Amino acid sequence: MQNVELKTELIDLDLARLIVRRLGANRIGMLHQVDTYFRVPDFRLKKRVSEMDGHAEPIEYIRYERADRSNPKISRFAIYSETEAAKLFGTNPMPIRAVVEKTRELWMIDTLRIHLDEVRDLGRFLEIEALVTPRQNVARCHARIAHIRRHLAPALGEPISCSYADLIEREPTKKSDRAPDTGSGF
Repeated sequence: MQNVELKTELIDLDLARLIVRRLGANRIGMLHQVDTYFRVPDFRLKKRVSEMDGHAEPIEYIRYERADRSNPKISRFAIYSETEAAKLFGTNPMPIRAVVEKTRELWMIDTLRIHLDEVRDLGRFLEIEALVTPRQNVARCHARIAHIRRHLAPALGEPISCSYADLIEREPTKKSDRAPDTGSGF
């Protein structure tokens, strides 16, 4: 699967909520997510442990590839269950690159996802993801993201070109305060 995504700093959470509501987005819920990023060659891989409104979600392993750029970018991804991930990547613990803990307020407009994120040790961010489908090609995804971004501009800071794991790695003093995660949890 693939989507087009954009990530920016979020400087006004309340204003962002107001704007997405006015754009017709539906609030799906509040997620608490812990993403464990693994050090693997050729692609990115993370294990996601989530709760939606206090209820555990199935553990997911997300394999993805995308360029690090601040403009909207294409991300190619696949989502695997724990069983599928064990078959594909083995059962030996993989080296851990970073652990990212966040709360995510999830809003949706059709297949377009809007994430209002509070990331531990990093701050607030907004992500917009538009799923590429037969009815919504890459160009349409870019146009939808540009439309939403224009409306949200007063609530946004600088665009972000990289993953939360990359940002955590750039903050060594904050990272060292965190408890280490010692395994992949298969």
